[in-house]
Amino acid sequence: MDGLKLAIIGATGLVGRTMLEVMEELALPVDELLPAGSARSAGKELEFQGRKWTVQTVEEVLAARPQVALFSAGGDVSKKWAPEFAKAGITVIDNSSAWRMDPDCPLVVPEVNGDTIGPDDRIIANPNCTTMQLVMALKPLHDAFCIQRGVVSTYQSITGTGKAAIVQLESERAGEPVEAPVYPHPIDLNCLPHCDVFGDNGYTREEMKVWNETKKILGDEDVHMTCTAVRVPVMGGHSESVYLEFEHPFELHEVRQKLADFPGVVVQDEPTHNRYPMPLTAVGKNEVFVGRIRRDLVNERGLHLWVVADNLRKGAATNTVQIAQYLLERGRWA
Repeated sequence: MDGLKLAIIGATGLVGRTMLEVMEELALPVDELLPAGSARSAGKELEFQGRKWTVQTVEEVLAARPQVALFSAGGDVSKKWAPEFAKAGITVIDNSSAWRMDPDCPLVVPEVNGDTIGPDDRIIANPNCTTMQLVMALKPLHDAFCIQRGVVSTYQSITGTGKAAIVQLESERAGEPVEAPVYPHPIDLNCLPHCDVFGDNGYTREEMKVWNETKKILGDEDVHMTCTAVRVPVMGGHSESVYLEFEHPFELHEVRQKLADFPGVVVQDEPTHNRYPMPLTAVGKNEVFVGRIRRDLVNERGLHLWVVADNLRKGAATNTVQIAQYLLERGRWA
């Protein structure tokens, strides 16, 4: 398999650097890397596959005509530059929220709906990290038992906010002043039921992303997932408490087997041995971990789950790289 000429837009950020790690781990064949960053990052060097690669501007990377560009530089950059790359025939895999709900752009988790990518699609959207790990658990259960509605409460790592959030947490823990806090309240020893901005309906944008993106990824407008998103002082990994109601009856052993058989999902469900998913043990891993599997105490067709994943991995960088890998294996750049 020939190697790719691949660009990363936002290569010096948390997700961009994680993409480089994942590309090496998954042995994505890359012959030429074109890292792009802001003007102040241009000229710096990044290491990949034992070589040094110079960070360029977005304009320079576009002029070099890579085959695929992985975007993780924020929505404004994606809105401005993704169409320019697409016009040049470059496949864009975008990690921002800019194109997720665009009806002309597939919203993809390869294990769930990779087959929705058409041969002419040039902008492919990566889901929100919260939705991404959720649909990995929902897909096999929806196919088997048909989800009617669900409720998810999230416990989200500060790494989902970026480097500034890490600075805020570390400064608070050290008792130092925080010069530019990214949260409206202290995050150390605290939980904030406030991820992104609030809308007129009382839900935050993060919570509405779960509602809207789940429907698009599963291809079913009748799947209703209501969310409360909470930011917690954890350095890596999102956790989710999930309640589902199914149309069809189920047995718990069937649920466990459906989840265990689904690619990319690991069942950790031995509570009597204190074995269940945690962000501390999920960090640095590409899989989605599911545990605390139990039937509802009132509704025979109700199910409770605990879902954990590294939000910088499967929730962002890993999924982006996996989309590129999926397309390469299917001859997109043959």
